[in-house]
Amino acid sequence: MLRLPAMPSYSKEMKMFMFASLLNAAGSSLMWPIVSMYVFDELGRSMADAGLALLVHSLGMIGGQLVGGALYYRVGVRPLIVGSLLVHAAGLGALAFAGSSWPLFLALLSFIGWFNAMAMPAIQSFIGFRFPERRAEMFNAVYVANNIGVAVGTAASGFLAELSYAFSFAANGAASAAFAVFFLLYLRKAGAAAAGDPSVRKSAGSAGNAALLANLRLYLLLALAGLLLNLSNSVWNAGVSPFLISEGSSKSAYGLLWTLNGVLIFVAQPLIGLLRRKIATTYTAQMTASAILYAAGFACFLALPNYPGLVLGMILATFGEMLIAPAVPAFLSEAGGKDAPFYLGLAGGVGSAGRVVGPYAMGSLYDGGGLAPVAWLAVAAAAGAAALYYGHARWNRPSRRAAERVSANISS
Repeated sequence: MLRLPAMPSYSKEMKMFMFASLLNAAGSSLMWPIVSMYVFDELGRSMADAGLALLVHSLGMIGGQLVGGALYYRVGVRPLIVGSLLVHAAGLGALAFAGSSWPLFLALLSFIGWFNAMAMPAIQSFIGFRFPERRAEMFNAVYVANNIGVAVGTAASGFLAELSYAFSFAANGAASAAFAVFFLLYLRKAGAAAAGDPSVRKSAGSAGNAALLANLRLYLLLALAGLLLNLSNSVWNAGVSPFLISEGSSKSAYGLLWTLNGVLIFVAQPLIGLLRRKIATTYTAQMTASAILYAAGFACFLALPNYPGLVLGMILATFGEMLIAPAVPAFLSEAGGKDAPFYLGLAGGVGSAGRVVGPYAMGSLYDGGGLAPVAWLAVAAAAGAAALYYGHARWNRPSRRAAERVSANISS
């Protein structure tokens, strides 16, 4: 009989960090459904305009991640994280008072996306510096906590919208402000050395961004693969969602797919930990295996174009998601060393471009031919990502032992 490994034990500090991440994710997850509802219901605009609003927000996030990674040592981890989160919270507060001004609403969404994303590479870098012996495990734990928060926030979004859209935006802002206060107190207690010693700032920045960009082996194929994988994931909103509606299924059927995703992320951690220890034992192997699972999941839409096929596809894609979510930041944290913040921001920014082009490309394909061409594009993009991740692993093979830690210590 197969005995699954026990769940890992976390220190009090790690648990506190996970709980704060959960609360912040719960607040942030209010944005996506609320924005679409607000544009359509409150502002009386089309769903195309709602898509434009989310596009503007995503573009802001790309810029924010690129800039945030580059500013880690120039600004310092505490001002960067705390400042970005506070400005993000202020933007959300202003959003509640934007009224019916469409240009102002779009400008604020771009502003919010930018400053929210600026904190992302800094937070990931902090995790890598603060928990060097358990960083892969901690990245995974924060990923799980974030997904629990997303499930809670998404579930609450409809109820909050019934009360007031302004209250929903304010609640998101309050969560962001609380996360900023948490980091202010936490970083003061942890000490600057835990977040990357300030004494390395000069040497870290002395190489210059041009020299860091020249290290293509470390990030180029990885970032491009992330772009393709994010593009392929647009199949859920631009393919699966309209397919279910056209088939006469209830909207709750689509929601149940994401409920399955959230449940699996929580309950299947022992299985994914076993996969990491026995098969995909390195970060690069986990990336490649993840993209293969995504491609297999999207292929289910072609082989079984019905609800059971969508369920099977979600299961396979969720396992792919669980493999890659902690692997990329863990690899860049170890391989990038003191320059990890720059590479985390760069890879995140390039990868996010897939979320910008994916919905439009797949929406156009769906209008022309339904689910099948959209699924083919998703499979091709995920397969392309697998090839790029494999190329990344081969390119980094000469220095792999020095550049990445075998991640068998993830015992979840």
